[in-house]
Amino acid sequence: MRFQVSHITHYQYDFNVTLSQQLLHLTPRSFIFQQCQSHQLMIDPLPEERQQNQDYFGNITDYFSIQTPHQELKVSSYTEVELLPRLTLDTMQHSRPWESVRDELKLEYAKNAEAHAYLFPSPHVACSDALAAYAKQSFTPGQQLIPAAFDLTQRIFNEFEFDPNATDVGTPLSQVLANKRGVCQDFAHLMIGCLRSIGLACRYISGYILTKPPEGEPKLIGSDASHAWVSIYSPIYGWVDFDPTNNCLVQHEHITVAWGRDFSDVSPIRGVVLGGGAHSLDVSVAVEPKA
Repeated sequence: MRFQVSHITHYQYDFNVTLSQQLLHLTPRSFIFQQCQSHQLMIDPLPEERQQNQDYFGNITDYFSIQTPHQELKVSSYTEVELLPRLTLDTMQHSRPWESVRDELKLEYAKNAEAHAYLFPSPHVACSDALAAYAKQSFTPGQQLIPAAFDLTQRIFNEFEFDPNATDVGTPLSQVLANKRGVCQDFAHLMIGCLRSIGLACRYISGYILTKPPEGEPKLIGSDASHAWVSIYSPIYGWVDFDPTNNCLVQHEHITVAWGRDFSDVSPIRGVVLGGGAHSLDVSVAVEPKA
């Protein structure tokens, strides 16, 4: 299936901004389950400097600098992607017991070098005994990795409430776990914290989900903005993605932009400005099947 994505970010400032330097993660990745067919980035006002690079995790990044005084900044990203079939739960019936995966990750660095980058605490994911205890309600002794991860996905969906007013980017996981409220970024960080706290490798995925569902199906939560979910490492099946906000194994409605240890590695737009005073921000995202 092919999809068209538009992601418009509009800043309005009270006073002139004399310098704006921004780092973007807005270009979708190409990998085994997804091909980015085209991507166009429009910036207004036009920057004096632009660069495109690749970060440590292999994500495409765009940097720009605007030295002309301005009171508005608009970044428009337009993408066409093709999604390819992923493995289903029915085809992943033979994942190994999670303890053997944990032990292999401890002992065989060379064999699992990529996964090791995602084993440890990160700026937004502090591991803890409380998170490990929550995870182990799903990761019982001898349980296979993939069914256990899906059970954890379902529990977060059923036990936590989506509430955009409950948290902000600095809310610690201990508070999310205690209050059982948050947004997709919180639920992704929570699931990652649970998995890393029991020795498993998992990464944070930033992207989009289908804006308008097929007729008769409910709209996915988080479809009007950037979305976030989790990818867990399996020695047999590779990286397998789960969306705890929408209670699903990721299949054909999720478009991957970037991945990293947590949100801090893949923020869509992050930067510094001089001047400007207070500002307002408007973000709109639309994901639709290509005719």
